[in-house]
Amino acid sequence: MIRDYFLLVMTLIISVIILMIFPDRLGAVTATSLDYFFEMMMILPAVMVIMGLFSVFVSKEQVVKYLGKSSGIKGIFISILFGALPTGPLYVAFPMASSLIKKGARISNIVIFLSAWASIKIPQEMVELQFLGLNFMISRLILTIIFVTITGVSIERIMDWSDKKRNKSME
Repeated sequence: MIRDYFLLVMTLIISVIILMIFPDRLGAVTATSLDYFFEMMMILPAVMVIMGLFSVFVSKEQVVKYLGKSSGIKGIFISILFGALPTGPLYVAFPMASSLIKKGARISNIVIFLSAWASIKIPQEMVELQFLGLNFMISRLILTIIFVTITGVSIERIMDWSDKKRNKSME
């Protein structure tokens, strides 16, 4: 909590300094901030309800089975699918990712889920097909899936390596 408040205070201080340097931007910054605030206030109650339902109806055992350490390729495909289905903004996915981590999901699957949410959307694929053609859509989709998977696995390995290094230095 202290870290979160520290980051909030630092962000506010930096924002005030920047606005003191560029006072002509105050109106645009205020309008944009209010727009995002109201957008989040419209979405967050639904997110909280979904998170409550998720925590009650999806057991830790299910998450570990389908997205945990032993999930393998199946976990990757599930992460991509669940990331590609929703069409909301990315910040909606973070509470879900946090809950999945707490229930035992692999870091690689969480990174893949978040990356798929950000870059693969079923409606987006249909628009790409219509305007850019089948070859472009399939090429981008395949490359996105490959690189999202590589990124997820790489980040998990880096985190594991970092944890091992930290544990050795503590011994």
